[in-house]
Amino acid sequence: MNVVPDTSAVVDGRVSERVADGTYEGAAVLVPEAVVGELESQANDGLESGWDGLSELKRLADLADEGTIELEYVGERADGDARSHAHEGDVDALIRDIAADRDATLLSSDVVQAEVARAKGIDVEYVEPVARGVVDELPIQDFFTDETMSVHLKTGTKPKAKRGSLGEMRYEVIDETETSEEQMDEWATAIVDLARQSNEGFIELSDDGMDIVQFRNYRIAVARPPFADGIEITAVRPIAKTTLDDYEFADELRERFKERKRGVLISGSPGAGKSTFAQAVAEFLNDSDYAVKTMEKPRDLQVGPEITQYGALGGEMENTADSLLLVRPDYTIYDEVRKTNDFEVFSDMRMAGVGMVGVVHASRAIDALQRLVGRVELGMIPQIVDTVVYIEAGEVHTVYDVTTEVKVPAGLTAEDLARPVIQVSNFETGRPEYEIYTFNRQVVTVPLNDEGGEAESETGVGRIAKREIEREIKSVAHGHVDVELKGNDEAVVYVSEGDIGTVIGKGGGRISDIENRLGIEIDVRTHDEKPSDAGGPGGDERGANGQTGGRGGQVGEERGTVVQPEITSRHVVIDVDDGVGETVEVRADGEYLFTATVGRGGEVQVSRGSAIAEELEDAIDRKRTVTVVPAR
Repeated sequence: MNVVPDTSAVVDGRVSERVADGTYEGAAVLVPEAVVGELESQANDGLESGWDGLSELKRLADLADEGTIELEYVGERADGDARSHAHEGDVDALIRDIAADRDATLLSSDVVQAEVARAKGIDVEYVEPVARGVVDELPIQDFFTDETMSVHLKTGTKPKAKRGSLGEMRYEVIDETETSEEQMDEWATAIVDLARQSNEGFIELSDDGMDIVQFRNYRIAVARPPFADGIEITAVRPIAKTTLDDYEFADELRERFKERKRGVLISGSPGAGKSTFAQAVAEFLNDSDYAVKTMEKPRDLQVGPEITQYGALGGEMENTADSLLLVRPDYTIYDEVRKTNDFEVFSDMRMAGVGMVGVVHASRAIDALQRLVGRVELGMIPQIVDTVVYIEAGEVHTVYDVTTEVKVPAGLTAEDLARPVIQVSNFETGRPEYEIYTFNRQVVTVPLNDEGGEAESETGVGRIAKREIEREIKSVAHGHVDVELKGNDEAVVYVSEGDIGTVIGKGGGRISDIENRLGIEIDVRTHDEKPSDAGGPGGDERGANGQTGGRGGQVGEERGTVVQPEITSRHVVIDVDDGVGETVEVRADGEYLFTATVGRGGEVQVSRGSAIAEELEDAIDRKRTVTVVPAR
């Protein structure tokens, strides 16, 4: 009897199994070289199937040495192109040809291979494939307790877990025995296979070195070398199931959601309970007869069966959004909104009339809103997001109402400085806490105090005004400039004796222009007229390495990131790399130049010909070190 096993039968160990039960005793086993080549390729790629197949070939060699079977390697080895197209049937075709030429029985666990061989008149023995590594339950289930949010396992380390209640999580060792590579490999393989073959699980992402598995309410990331420096398993699950009634402002939030379709950002730090709150919102909206869908990658929100959870279609959330617009949901829960592309998709769907609830990582409530700055037009923000909910330790900490109004910003007085202002008000008190607007071509976020919205001299619009005054004066003065605010609309500027005339200008024209632009009355004096305790050349002037008028702090302590500005025909461009939408300060040798918001391309662009650009180009010409630091 001649038997030709294909790759699937060799990997599953079916040949030696049938020799052991007497079916193939004394048979001539003809192993195609194409099978050997495919197994070798799989083993080189680190696939367990390749190593299992090579182990089976060793067992067959031992059986041949004992005289139980005859073993022969036949045919030609498949070339690299054939192996790369193995899933298209090239290797299978070579194996079938050998079985036909040798008038042998083809042994296979591949149903497609078996059916094609039968169609060609080849004698076939089909055996069920082996379910490799399949278990009924999660192999790391025992590491979880009622208070365990996540389990963290890695080769050569002690198992750890995050346990406790929301806001009081402890990252602790849960087993004193270090896990071996063999144990980690067994767990990792079992988890992935379980997700593939269970109706309660699926593979969210599978790439070289990384698998993201969703099994029941567990989200599990399995990382392997070379992507990671060792096998690592991180399993996360929600530890709380809540309803909107469990949170503060529940009645007010319910009415707010029902009033009209909203644009909401749910913000908070990792592990604060953002997704748990989002689930409660989704369930409430669904119970209130709204059509609710989710956009998630991975899909791990714990919602009812009536709420359909969508992943990234074709790997792109834009495709998911296009599909959802055809489905026409009333509300969509977007978990998580992180990258610029996510904010753009969120904004597009909101502007299309869909109620949107986005989950955003942020350390403060206002930071969630600032992440939109630079990604969408400033005036569109209140139309995209009208509510910000900040979650801390599983509770609703702050709710902001976002509106827009044409007004004079708080802290300024000149009526001709009126402009569109985004007001961020505390939902509980109704008082504005922040204003966002364009100030002298820069987008600024100004915190307001509790006394009716007037800006504080050093933390609100006063600080920004101080910087802008300093920048304007420095654009014409050659020596040191110091600025002292006297109120919301009055300042004293100290300059060198020789700069007085230049700063004031002919007939006071230059200083009047600056006053009109900024809406602040400016008194120009020399450094000699400055009180000794205020600093300056006669007091505490430290230039680039000490205290600057534009900062009011120790610049030397914040060295920043060194950048190389590029001068083009129209702009001076600073590549910031990251931090789109963030507010940054640009400095030269530690001395404050200006404040800017990082644009969509991760760049700060300054139009040539402006005072800012001239100051920056002068710093470049003088080979001063230009740095960028986050604005405080």
